[in-house]
Amino acid sequence: MTFGQAIRTGFRRALTFSARASRTEFWYFMLFFCLGFVATTNIDATLYPTTDDIPVTSVFMIIVGVPLFTAAWRRMHDTGRSGLYVLYPFIVMVGLTTFMGVMAGVAPSHPGAALSDLREAATALGIAVTMIAAFVFMISPLLVIWWLARPSQPGQNQWGWPPV
Repeated sequence: MTFGQAIRTGFRRALTFSARASRTEFWYFMLFFCLGFVATTNIDATLYPTTDDIPVTSVFMIIVGVPLFTAAWRRMHDTGRSGLYVLYPFIVMVGLTTFMGVMAGVAPSHPGAALSDLREAATALGIAVTMIAAFVFMISPLLVIWWLARPSQPGQNQWGWPPV
């Protein structure tokens, strides 16, 4: 698949979650997204030099971001995984944020408050779990990229035949 074919396929299948996408289809479309992001950012910097407005980039990211997400979803299918694996970093982020919110309720209400033994143990456990969760959050995007870079699953899988 060529660069142009990958872009056409990405837009043609922009709302298709049920098929498979080859490595070249996904990574060429990702390259298109990155190049377009750089170009639109430069256009915004030229048109709006004194503000932080990025209307051209915002429109580009909406128009190309959705097809890129569905291409990643289909790429996961091509490797034999559920498309939900693309959401793994976001799931970790929501879990970490929720846990930190719960732990904030365990912290003392004011700095001078004495902590009970239970509260000290909960705080120590909370710090340990937060550090582990933060590490998982940092490596989760790398894991998703690794999955997206894996070879196609040979033959038919539950999402169909490999793309041509």
